[in-house]
Amino acid sequence: MSVLARSVGNAFRNKVRTAAVVAVLAVAIGLALAMLVANQAVTGKVAELNASVGTVLTVNPAGGQGFEGGGEPLTADQAATAAAVPNVTSVVGTKALRLRNAAEAATQSSTGQAGPGGGRPGGQSATTVTTSLTAAVDAGTLGNRNQATGSTSNGTTGGTARTFSLPVTATGIGAEIDSTGKALTLTQGSGLGDYTAESTGALLGTTLATKNGLSVGSTFTIGEKTFTVKGLFDAGTAFGNNALYVTLPTAQTLAALPGELSTMIVTVNSMENVDAAKAALQAALGADKADVTQGQRNLQTAVSSLDSVKNISFIAFAAALATAGLIILLIMIMLVRERRREIGVLKAIGAPNRTIGLQFVLEALVLVALGSVVGAAIASFASGGIASALISSSSSATGITSAATGQRGGAGGFAGGGFPGGQGGPFGGASQLLTSVTASASPEVIATGIAAVFGVAIIGALVPALLTARIRPIEVLRGE
Repeated sequence: MSVLARSVGNAFRNKVRTAAVVAVLAVAIGLALAMLVANQAVTGKVAELNASVGTVLTVNPAGGQGFEGGGEPLTADQAATAAAVPNVTSVVGTKALRLRNAAEAATQSSTGQAGPGGGRPGGQSATTVTTSLTAAVDAGTLGNRNQATGSTSNGTTGGTARTFSLPVTATGIGAEIDSTGKALTLTQGSGLGDYTAESTGALLGTTLATKNGLSVGSTFTIGEKTFTVKGLFDAGTAFGNNALYVTLPTAQTLAALPGELSTMIVTVNSMENVDAAKAALQAALGADKADVTQGQRNLQTAVSSLDSVKNISFIAFAAALATAGLIILLIMIMLVRERRREIGVLKAIGAPNRTIGLQFVLEALVLVALGSVVGAAIASFASGGIASALISSSSSATGITSAATGQRGGAGGFAGGGFPGGQGGPFGGASQLLTSVTASASPEVIATGIAAVFGVAIIGALVPALLTARIRPIEVLRGE
């Protein structure tokens, strides 16, 4: 009988014990794999954050924060200066426009009503241009109150309530990123492609397109220029989806302000260099010319929280893996002691140590293979819940600390950095990033975990087998 056949037969010699061993191994292996999946998911999210939002700085005109900021506009020359700062990998300029519905603007003009004023949160000074589009978000109480000019605090003038529609937010961009530095998530169509002043392409938020009955290929007007919808994006919020993007040169042309920028989105090569790059940018641009802010300063807290989850999950993976190895070691010690006479007979008839060791290793691997199949199924169902529980526990603890220390989100006191789509909560916009970690048991991760389990199993089985195999046959048989 071959060594393999004998090993498989020995694994099922006692079926009750085999089932018990497989069940215990399945739990340990399942936990190890679930922790590995969680670790890989969190590691990927940390890398994503470090490569995007976590390394983004926002440059606004000095004094341009808030609704009533001032200062001088940024220029293309300042963008070139920012790009030359050490550790800066890219600089993307933006130009903000406020698009008022043309029909409403004409009505207000004929009745002598002034349009709503005020700047855009985050310091993006905006130029108002008319459009054929209708805003997808109703102004409501807050919108009417914030947009009313020359009125009382409740939006009335002389006892008459005034009603406005919200403007559509238009942003000229030099690359397809939103104002937080993240890539736009297109749901339909393609990107702008042509970044020249002659470009007539636009990217619309999904709700804005739906409100106006537009789809990819449809046209609309801004000022006297006709634009074609190239793609639709989903910003994840009602405010963010009441927006559109055109090329930076096009926005500057529409505003009749060539070379002028509302903001600059500066990407740094790593989170470790963000503070140094921020100081260098402020020095290079001048404190009287520009304000440099980290769009989501408290994102570092979120990343730190994810790092702790990553460390905990890795430690738990190692502990579960060690437990599986210990189970194999104890089981094989018991089996080797039970089969001392069998080992002595094999050595007496000339079986080498490696053959005896291989027999027990293969028997252990059969048990581990069965446990891995069940454990992989357990990990597939449990990894998402375990990752969510770890992240929820860690973010809640950090959220309590943040609240106790009085942390607030973003520059200018706006949760989420004052950007479209900003969220409240202990992390500002970062809280959404924490809850967006998705743990899925991919074949690659499962294969890696099972390979580690098999490696531990080989060691756990080989050690007792080889120690016993070194004993002389006469000593083994004499003790029987």
